[in-house]
Amino acid sequence: MKGQNSLRMMGAIVGDTTGSPYEWHNIKHKISLEEMAVGRARFTDDSVMTCAVADGIMNAFEGLPDDWFQKGGEAAKKEISRQIVLSLKKFGRAFPNAGYGGSFYRWLMTENSLPYGSWGNGSAMRVSFAGWAANSLEEAELLAWLSAAVTHDHPEGIKGAKAVAGCIYTLRAGGSKEDVRKYAEQYYDLSFTLDEIRPDYSFDVSCQGSVPQAIVAFLTGKDYADVVAEAISIGGDSDTIAAIAGSIAEVLYPIPDELLQRVTARLAPEMIEVIERANIFIQARENR
Repeated sequence: MKGQNSLRMMGAIVGDTTGSPYEWHNIKHKISLEEMAVGRARFTDDSVMTCAVADGIMNAFEGLPDDWFQKGGEAAKKEISRQIVLSLKKFGRAFPNAGYGGSFYRWLMTENSLPYGSWGNGSAMRVSFAGWAANSLEEAELLAWLSAAVTHDHPEGIKGAKAVAGCIYTLRAGGSKEDVRKYAEQYYDLSFTLDEIRPDYSFDVSCQGSVPQAIVAFLTGKDYADVVAEAISIGGDSDTIAAIAGSIAEVLYPIPDELLQRVTARLAPEMIEVIERANIFIQARENR
């Protein structure tokens, strides 16, 4: 691993918090490290749901054998899905004002647990733990699929989650930025630059309209803060694009300590507990 911090899995959360002031007040320029996660910056639903997916996967793994991916079959998949649903609803109801979309909010607040065909980028912004928890690219893609399909079962929603988790695992396995590009191009056309799209890019909550932009921000940036600044600089759904780009970037680049501290100070205790537990989980998986 190249970009280690003391707390892994913070990439999406730092990106989300940094991008939050710009979601409804888009800018078309890059901000500096000193401008990141200050003032009215706050965590949003992207961070809450990132913690929820991690919590659900970890809870499911407690009752599954280590070889679940090879031998667990449909029963293991159902248990992972069940636990993710429980955690999404638990965390969503604990933070009801985090900024959820209307359809997802209704799903959270009712007893209905059926997916509703969403193609939104919510599946991609919450998926990063799937890339960290997996021991193979195929496992990362399956965990991503399971984490998405409980709500975002549209093919585009699943594709967005798989692409992000796969990029994360590719880097964890020693891949380069070029390897990430080649992997992601299985899912999206990345033959554009942020400079080319910046003038006309507008708000788009679809996976297909924001995930490739986030991946290109990662490919363009020179370090973690620069990746997040690039993601925010195109406008649009700024917190989510920065969350997705940041979730990939943290594998390659360390998050600056001052930025990590600013964001951690804004998090709720329940979120910090999940992040700390996730780091113990990841370390144990890597040491096997």
